[in-house]
Amino acid sequence: MIYDDTPCILGEGPLWHPVRQDLFWFDIIGKRLHRKGQHWQFDDCVSAAGWVDRDTLLVADATGLFRYNLATGAREAVAALEADNPVTRSNDGRADPYGGFWIGTMGHNAEPGAGAIYRYYRGELRQLYADITISNAICFSPDGGHAYFTDTPSRKIMRQRLSDKDGWPKGDPEVWLDMTAAGLAPDGAVIDAEGNFWNAQWGAARVACYGPDGDFRQAVEITAPQATCPAFGGPDLQTLFCTSAADGMSDDNPDHGKTFAVPVEARGQQEHQVIL
Repeated sequence: MIYDDTPCILGEGPLWHPVRQDLFWFDIIGKRLHRKGQHWQFDDCVSAAGWVDRDTLLVADATGLFRYNLATGAREAVAALEADNPVTRSNDGRADPYGGFWIGTMGHNAEPGAGAIYRYYRGELRQLYADITISNAICFSPDGGHAYFTDTPSRKIMRQRLSDKDGWPKGDPEVWLDMTAAGLAPDGAVIDAEGNFWNAQWGAARVACYGPDGDFRQAVEITAPQATCPAFGGPDLQTLFCTSAADGMSDDNPDHGKTFAVPVEARGQQEHQVIL
């Protein structure tokens, strides 16, 4: 079940690179990009990435998006992201089916309403939603028709219609799944090839699966309570990976912050390529 036993203070942003056939993930507070047996250290909080080509990732940090060459360590600025706001940093993000990259921000101390959600697409970074406290659960339906996201304290998963031409939002988002009654805190999420929504639930030690209709289907348990974000990977995209966080945990559970891998019957979508 444990894929990598390196404890992350705040593990996030798992990405299965379809060309390299390898998993990458972040420790936001540790300011590191990880792969099994290796890490890259940064000077600022890094949180999410999309793949551009075999050796290049588009990485989000506290002040912007940048191209990062895994082979050489070279980086090139792409777009500023709240660079003039020391309160915030990047958080959850994922590439969409149109080659765009969605990225959320939040306060370093989860200051209420300090964050936002943006989309970078072909040279333009546009703010989509403001007054976000903890941006999470950014993912996309297999047909490219909808995006999903949450502001974790709201306990509501939002669904947004997308233009079939270029992937920009059409109309206003709607509440798709309300977890208030269940008392669950939705964190990162991913959607499989059949349209099922897999959500890491902070404090619940699990990734829960909901059908396209929003009905609960199953839950995959992990041995760290602070599950943060899932990703599908492996050669057949039937391994469910999940990052976790050790931040704030004072008990002696040795699995806090580790990264998990569980075989599942579902098959994921291949992660979309970012078009810069």
